[in-house]
Amino acid sequence: MTGAAAAHFFPRLTFPLSESIPRSYYLGHHHAGLREISKRLSNVGLVVECRDYRVPLTSWNHHLDRAIAGRHRIVVYTHSDLGTDTPAADRALRRLHASNDFSSPSGVITGHRHPAVFWRKDKPETTRALLSEIRSVARTADSLTGLRALVVGMPNVGKSTLLNRLRSHGMHNARSKTSVARVGAQPGITRKLSTPVRILDGRGPRRRRDPNHPNGPNHPNDPEAGNRDDSLGEGVFVLDTPGVFMPYVERAEDMVKLALVGSVKDEHIPTHILADYLLYRMNLVDPALYARFCDPTNDIADLLAGVARRTGKLKAGGVVDEDAAATWAVQQWRMGNLGKFVLDDVSDETFREREQARESGGAVSLSQARKREKELRKERSQKKQKAG
Repeated sequence: MTGAAAAHFFPRLTFPLSESIPRSYYLGHHHAGLREISKRLSNVGLVVECRDYRVPLTSWNHHLDRAIAGRHRIVVYTHSDLGTDTPAADRALRRLHASNDFSSPSGVITGHRHPAVFWRKDKPETTRALLSEIRSVARTADSLTGLRALVVGMPNVGKSTLLNRLRSHGMHNARSKTSVARVGAQPGITRKLSTPVRILDGRGPRRRRDPNHPNGPNHPNDPEAGNRDDSLGEGVFVLDTPGVFMPYVERAEDMVKLALVGSVKDEHIPTHILADYLLYRMNLVDPALYARFCDPTNDIADLLAGVARRTGKLKAGGVVDEDAAATWAVQQWRMGNLGKFVLDDVSDETFREREQARESGGAVSLSQARKREKELRKERSQKKQKAG
């Protein structure tokens, strides 16, 4: 396509979705996990709630929000390294969390409802900032037995990865470098609450002095001595929890977003739809993101044909394997290789809408979600009968 032709390309401004898109992914282990979280809250002094930075509003689980209401909470936006192509969304989200544009010295945004940390795996300083905030909460608790915390959030939002990093940075002995929580590319890896994992050390055994140490006779003969903090009691212990999905998702587009970022197993929504929605979003950000595959287009078949030719996703006779090409494109975006952008439209208005949805409730139980799904299926069936 010539430069003049590209200049006349107009991206889709809406993405109509079929009513047949599933609106629930609330599985049995989600329900069991939520029940177990609720049971543990009486012994918990802090909740670290993870939300996916690529869908900061859509991954705000109001069902989970109500369950942990009243607990001291830190909101952690995971995958923040995968949204750097949309600085306006970043500024809006930070502004919504900030109070008079104030940030604490640790780099934690304080203000709206709960402190927020924009966490990046590739930036250790964001892990240290989160540890600093957790340490502050533990010191305030001032408990001899230390602080117990839960890491909660939607499926596959990065809770286990975060816990592993917190332990690795908070505990500096050799054994702490080993991962303590299983991670995976698909949701459902964590099915039950983990055993408590220490991420910050408190009181330790009595420290022996080393008279021959080069730094002086009073230097403790204990490589971990400098990492202990007597004000933390026995230390800070964190429990990993299963991801908890919502019983019912009001907007079909929200369901597609959650599937695109990996909070829903890939077979739940056709990958072709996810790839088409990805194309729609790439066009709104910058069509050049897929320029190596085809010219700017609103037709997913054009993009998939270009991907198939470039990556060898072809069937016998050179026929395009659209399913394989769509899966490849979705996986590449999840890794940040087809743009790094936020899918939610973050603004004061959309934030207020989500808050109103949280306050008004909606389907708050599995039975209500199933009833709503049954009603929708009945409505769709009636429409088909009338159309026939």
